[in-house]
Amino acid sequence: MPSTIIVGSQWGDEGKGKIVDLLARNVDIVARYQGGANAGHTIKFKDQQFVLHLIPSGIFHPNVTCVIGNGVVIDPVALVSEIEAIKNLGIDISGRLLISHNAHLIMPYHKILDSVSEAHQGNSKIGTTGRGIGPAYYDKAARTGIKIVDLLDRDILSQKLRKNLEAKNELLKKIYNVEELNIDNIIQEYVEFDKKIDEYITNTVYYLNNALKEGKKLILEGAQGALLDIDHGTYPYVTSSNPISGGACTGLGIPPTAITSVLGVVKAYTTRVGYGPYPTEQDNEIGETLRKIGSEYGATTGRPRRCGWLDIMALQYSIMINGIKYLAITKLDVLDALDEIKICTGYRVGSKILKTFPNDLKTLEQVEPIYETFPGWKSSISDIRSFDKLPENCQKYLKAIEDLTETPIKIVSVGPEREQTFVVD
Repeated sequence: MPSTIIVGSQWGDEGKGKIVDLLARNVDIVARYQGGANAGHTIKFKDQQFVLHLIPSGIFHPNVTCVIGNGVVIDPVALVSEIEAIKNLGIDISGRLLISHNAHLIMPYHKILDSVSEAHQGNSKIGTTGRGIGPAYYDKAARTGIKIVDLLDRDILSQKLRKNLEAKNELLKKIYNVEELNIDNIIQEYVEFDKKIDEYITNTVYYLNNALKEGKKLILEGAQGALLDIDHGTYPYVTSSNPISGGACTGLGIPPTAITSVLGVVKAYTTRVGYGPYPTEQDNEIGETLRKIGSEYGATTGRPRRCGWLDIMALQYSIMINGIKYLAITKLDVLDALDEIKICTGYRVGSKILKTFPNDLKTLEQVEPIYETFPGWKSSISDIRSFDKLPENCQKYLKAIEDLTETPIKIVSVGPEREQTFVVD
């Protein structure tokens, strides 16, 4: 029962979608285990660029069944829109898309609360996307959330919504001076949503565990990256769920013993969206160059990403907490034009050299990166399809990453197209 977790090893936007799409051709199931429509996995399909927000990245392979697990919070508008867009591409998803009946729903009040609460934070903003993800997970933890299964009984849905809206409307009106929401309109909207997705709803826990017993091959994908994990990331500038590999088991209902490997996706440099400490950020010409060449703008929000050098301290930490066995390096071609390339190999705070990655906010904001400099290769690698054909300086850069992390690189991406990726023997 081979099950591989594909995890983002940095602050997200590592190119997980492309790697999942590449590997999905050889598996039976791709399952998404956490997050919501605040994440975007960009896939190249039929010369088009398509951004998936909720549906797993294996959907473009006709032999693959895609599962949205119980750990995902689902925005009905985003999901229906995504399903229709995929169908418009001529892709048959009937019987190939399964959605957990226990997945929680993002309600209209979640989006409103997300936006207005962020606006009221002033200089303490987290950098939320305003998609209602955090408030939905808040209600889930508070045991007041609405699950997809609740849509099956209008009375239960009405009862839960009325109780929720009493509190939410009070908050919206008295604290944020926002107009109250109409419960009957919401009920009708979500009943119509249920009709559109009813064919996809099932008990995905039993489906996945039966598939494991049958020896089927699974890829488990998360959203965001390990350093945005709510327990192990750079809190409070994190997401509201667990993108790390451990989140796959709780977000899908499969046992840890079913996991056979963890592949960490790593951008050849580092980016971050939103606020929070970022030791290797280059808020200068180098950062702007990386942003421009790498088209570093959020797939979901369009926000410009902060760009900087590869951070080995952060990467080593991510490898440890995820149990990463192999690395996939993406966007290596973005570094083609640089005269020299730096890697952060350590942190200094005053006269003290840190031995581990400090994910507490105060320390991480104080660290000074220690860099090792490598000569650039100053040539295009976008047409290269094997490690030994890469320029010598490029090979040295990749080998340095392997040596510093003590983790082998198994996949290298040198461009956005499917074929611009190769496996390292």
